[in-house]
Amino acid sequence: MRFYVKIDNVDLLILNELAKNGRESASNIAELIKMSIPAVTERIKKLQDSGVIKGYNVELDKQKLGMDVSAFITIISESSAYFEDVVKQADNNLNVIKCYTTTGTGSHILHVEVENTVALEKILRDIQSWPGVKRTETQLILSSYKNTNSLIQKEKQNVSN
Repeated sequence: MRFYVKIDNVDLLILNELAKNGRESASNIAELIKMSIPAVTERIKKLQDSGVIKGYNVELDKQKLGMDVSAFITIISESSAYFEDVVKQADNNLNVIKCYTTTGTGSHILHVEVENTVALEKILRDIQSWPGVKRTETQLILSSYKNTNSLIQKEKQNVSN
């Protein structure tokens, strides 16, 4: 049975502000949503304790770090017996940014980031040698136009406590 955490409109406002900027201070959020700082701080702590907020991350410009090629690699497996092996291999590869399990032709889709096409070819050879991998299909990512971590935006409301 799946456990869902109930959040109200105030929690949603706080989460949307943190999704825009994970380093936003409780005092700035309190000012934006017209609540007291202690009330906002308490709600953030409850959201962290309940696991709704799993952590805070840094967004990197991978191109400035020399990672010029991004791709999605679909893995077509021999059978579902190799499911966990593929996940473990993906987890151990630093160039695999995300590993998704999917329906359809492939069992997994990997999001990889590498320096250049030579490095992409090398990682493809590596992935194709993983246990149970029958073949791969690769799509190069040319551009990315939307990268957001925000929730469904409800109409902005001010809250008084």
